Amino acid sequence: MADEQKIMMLTGASRGIGHATVKRFSDAGWRVITVSRQAVPGMCPWEAAKQDHLAIDLSSPVEIERGADMLLRLLDGDPLHALVNNAGISPKSDDGERLDSLTTPLDTWQQVFQVNIFAPVLLARALINPLEKAGGTVVNVTSIAGSRVHEFAGSAYAASKAALSALTREMASDFGRRGIRVNAIAPGEIMTDILTPGSEEAMLPSIPMGRFGTAEEVAETIYFLCNDSAAYINGAELHVNGGQHV
Repeated sequence: MADEQKIMMLTGASRGIGHATVKRFSDAGWRVITVSRQAVPGMCPWEAAKQDHLAIDLSSPVEIERGADMLLRLLDGDPLHALVNNAGISPKSDDGERLDSLTTPLDTWQQVFQVNIFAPVLLARALINPLEKAGGTVVNVTSIAGSRVHEFAGSAYAASKAALSALTREMASDFGRRGIRVNAIAPGEIMTDILTPGSEEAMLPSIPMGRFGTAEEVAETIYFLCNDSAAYINGAELHVNGGQHV
């Protein structure tokens, strides 16, 4: 039906890019189901939070399986038009410094890959039937750190985002045969409250446009990929970084 309300599911919804994405899709009339580690705070102004938010720990495969079952029950047979895998972690050392390939503990590598690379594909596989029913789309949020050594992003984070870029291509081939498009966006330096102190001064010279991006600009790119304007875009990774990657 032309007037059917579209449904999107978003991980990592509590702040920054995730929060802006919820607002962009909600303003466009979509039903937005959000996922994060914590329950929605009681003072949250979003009216749908109580019924359309799930607390799922993406670092646990068991939790992901449980959460996927909850999401399917929440959909109740409705199609899922978009899955946005935005959640990601980038641990620092105890003193807040970048963890490189020499200093990252093995359990940290495993945790980062579980959240940043395994969780997106496990969720997409679990939700493939409602995605196929909608002729829907998956958007994976990668990073500029996946294609170059980054001054602040740790080695495990960077490696996981590079893997997510490759996974996006694999998923585009596999899911595309079932009518589901899979793409990625790779944000550069985005002005959010999780920026590493001092990063703006250090990174601005490398950005041709001379400024950091906004969460709203990233959300707008995600929205584009989830709509008919991008109906023949599959397996792409869009750089949202003001030219920093050139």
